[in-house]
Amino acid sequence: MKMHVLCGGRLRMRKSIFLPDAERNETIDLPVASFLLRSAQGNVLFDTGCHPSVAEDAPARWGGLAKLMVPIMGPGDNVVAGLAALDLRADDIDVVVCSHLHPDHCGCNAFFKRATVVMHARELEAARAPNAAAAGYLAVDWDHPAPVELITGERDLYGNGRIVLIPLPGHTPGTLAALVALDRTGAVLLASDTVSLRSTLDTGILPKNTWNADALTNSLAEVWRIEASGAMIICGHDAGQWATLRKGADAYE
Repeated sequence: MKMHVLCGGRLRMRKSIFLPDAERNETIDLPVASFLLRSAQGNVLFDTGCHPSVAEDAPARWGGLAKLMVPIMGPGDNVVAGLAALDLRADDIDVVVCSHLHPDHCGCNAFFKRATVVMHARELEAARAPNAAAAGYLAVDWDHPAPVELITGERDLYGNGRIVLIPLPGHTPGTLAALVALDRTGAVLLASDTVSLRSTLDTGILPKNTWNADALTNSLAEVWRIEASGAMIICGHDAGQWATLRKGADAYE
């Protein structure tokens, strides 16, 4: 199996959301990642990043949310362009795994019309709740006529231990991570926003955009356990780590 790291966009947010000691007017630039997992069983995309249109007019798609997370991405900084660089089209993707349903993680879902979309049942419930938009869920990005598979617990996607989806709630009610087993690289945990920045894991200081602090604290303990077992942890939005990752055609194996 191969794992390709793809650009899903780039955002600018208030730094104090993640690091409470930061000045109120300080900002932090956050990479958005998608991951293509290619194997004999199929092509799996973990998260689809931001919709291409937000590069030019984020308020048109995101409304007021565009003031809280400001896209600073170019027109080609999206997963569809990243796949094209690998000679793949959206219809070549068999499964889309949604770590959660915030628009910087599922913004390109609409392009993958042939794929089965896998998400946690509690995440879909949260996205359908009456106050969902205030919680960062935008139907334009997650509500599409695609086959959906809901999971409620850990799921070995193909039954061979290569891609195991692990519920790690806290950032949202149904946040999922993916524990990926690669032959040369070894175990890799795609942690999504359970660990947006590495500092969250190192310090235990929770971001302000946390849905449930107790749940996230428990999930971080599980991430620590997985890392202690030898896994590489890939954070959801850590610019320092992003700079070190191989990207595009330079796949992890």
